[in-house]
Amino acid sequence: MERYLTCGNPDCKCARGERHGPVWYLSVTLDQSHRAGCTVPGDQVEQVRRWIENYRQVKENLEKISDINRELMRRLKAKNKKKKNAKT
Repeated sequence: MERYLTCGNPDCKCARGERHGPVWYLSVTLDQSHRAGCTVPGDQVEQVRRWIENYRQVKENLEKISDINRELMRRLKAKNKKKKNAKT
């Protein structure tokens, strides 16, 4: 996330609206009520962007695997139900 900051010095240009930046900040949601973050040095921004994209791809693939597993479980349950009905 790109941010522009004020430093709090009343004589600084940021006190007149010209904020400092851009400062790059990585924010991570740990759970519904907790976040963590850190600043990212400018020379590492592209690398961090690649890491974020890798994370998104892994997450997307895990969702696909979960969808497949849910479908397999649904089919197994239906198959077992048919077997049970055939025995009675």
